[in-house]
Amino acid sequence: MIAQFALRLICGMSLMWALMPRRQVTSGFFRIQMLVVMGLGVLTTLTTEPGIRDDPNISTTTLAETYIWRRLNTLIALAGFSGSVCWTLERRRAGTWIGFAVLGLSLTELTLSNLHEGGWRHWPEWLYPLSQVSAAAVLGGAVVGMLLGHWYLTAPTMSIEPLKRLNLFFGVASGIRLVLSCLGFGLCWTGFRIVTEFNSTTWTWLGLRWLAGIIGPLVVSLMVWRILKYRNTQAATGVLFVGVILAFIGDMTAALLLRETGLPL
Repeated sequence: MIAQFALRLICGMSLMWALMPRRQVTSGFFRIQMLVVMGLGVLTTLTTEPGIRDDPNISTTTLAETYIWRRLNTLIALAGFSGSVCWTLERRRAGTWIGFAVLGLSLTELTLSNLHEGGWRHWPEWLYPLSQVSAAAVLGGAVVGMLLGHWYLTAPTMSIEPLKRLNLFFGVASGIRLVLSCLGFGLCWTGFRIVTEFNSTTWTWLGLRWLAGIIGPLVVSLMVWRILKYRNTQAATGVLFVGVILAFIGDMTAALLLRETGLPL
């Protein structure tokens, strides 16, 4: 669960870098972002199926998949370190390409690792990976937006257009996540390959998931949009910090629901 969460966060952060207007943001911001990715890459490497070699029931195929995931996570960590060096030396083009490499590696691993989880057995092939990518985008939009808001304390003369753009992407990602969750929930009630029955605990987790992980980020994005009309980046950063907490709670709750029900809600 920890490895998948960190991988979604890496994917979402790198996606936001690819979409945001990078020319208007100073290099120091991306240097710190790359260091965060390096740390998350190390975390995913250390937490990818720990102790799996000691389980006699694990198949050779699973061991091979785990070996591949760990190598990919190591590459992501190395890319994060290399990117931090490039941004420190003001090699913006090289740093940008490394950012795209992080996006490609994390997006590939996030998509393919879901085959190992078995999620595609119960849903249309396009729904599950799109659900994972949209969840990653919500996490990345909240975290990168909040960190960019803090960066205005270091670079107060920087244009607020990148923060506006990131908040827009955060809101769009939350809207897509809402649509996909509604679709998944609707498929449950129309009898489309129901995996398990909902009990009281499941309903509780589902309510927390929707309030914190779906509705909450949408409200946060709307509030930040209103605040940025007055060019108040500090207030917007505080609201985005709340968005990060809500996005984290929603994502972890979704992971628990997926493990319990097999449904990407």
